[in-house]
Amino acid sequence: MTNFNRRQLTAWVLASLGLSVAMTVSAQEWAPTKPVRIIVPITGSTNDVLARLIAPKLQEVFGQPFVVENKPGAGGNIGADMVAKAAPDGHTLLIGYNGPLAINVSLFDKMPYDPVKDLAPITLMVKAPQYLVVNPASGINSVKDFVEKTKANPTTYSYGSVALGSASHLTMEMFKSAAGFHITHIPYRGAGPAVSDLIGGNIQAGFFVPGNVQQFAKEGRLKLVATSGLKRFASTPDIPTLSESGYSDFEATSWIGFLTTGGTPAPIIERYHREIVKIVRSPEITKRLLDMEFEIVATTPNQFRDWIGSEIKRWGKVIKDTGTKAE
Repeated sequence: MTNFNRRQLTAWVLASLGLSVAMTVSAQEWAPTKPVRIIVPITGSTNDVLARLIAPKLQEVFGQPFVVENKPGAGGNIGADMVAKAAPDGHTLLIGYNGPLAINVSLFDKMPYDPVKDLAPITLMVKAPQYLVVNPASGINSVKDFVEKTKANPTTYSYGSVALGSASHLTMEMFKSAAGFHITHIPYRGAGPAVSDLIGGNIQAGFFVPGNVQQFAKEGRLKLVATSGLKRFASTPDIPTLSESGYSDFEATSWIGFLTTGGTPAPIIERYHREIVKIVRSPEITKRLLDMEFEIVATTPNQFRDWIGSEIKRWGKVIKDTGTKAE
């Protein structure tokens, strides 16, 4: 055999081995080997809705049960801490939001986990501004009405939030600081009980994402006053923003993403990222999310990590400026 033929044969063998190894790696791509827990650190919220939308789709992909568990408390810290302290093997996921990921590090004097070091971002799924919502019986019909009535009766009005340290909570604190009124904060464990009490007249106002309140507003059980984004929602073009209602550049965004335990190997993160983004961008799930007025983001893990870092600074400034602390 000539040297040339030997070189050809050697190259062919090496290429075949390389292809075989690549096929083996692909065939052995990571997948869970037992049921996966999806921890939602809040109850009765859009976080819970998203978890239950995505869980069955992940189950179809991986062939293992994906079980949604609500673990509320301490502004989302209890659920997030469970994931932070879980085994870094891809069998525990977190549906995270502003509170336990970006706000609580400034709101609480002590944290049981570090959201940057102890949790591993997978993807920031969605973002959304919120509505300032009131009970129709309050007689409030505009932002001007709201500010005047709360200033005139500072001990009469109270507002509910989906959790201590949530965007629902801090957005009202931002508004209080900007407009100079007082209103008592009542934190709830999720949007469900907060919205129920708002409808029942036990509280008078709150900031909530569209999916929590729009249907009740259509039924006349709640009244939408303004939004916390820089532009109006397409579905409610008659509802002004706070920015155009006299509070220039006022913006407060709620957001939700998937994370897992810090230290989880990169191939696990990458597989979850690829599958979750594919699910979020599928026509069925995209329609559901857009119907809920969410902006679909679907970032990379690194982009989500950078976003959390910027949000920690942003909300930290709000907490410092308003003097808000965990109650």
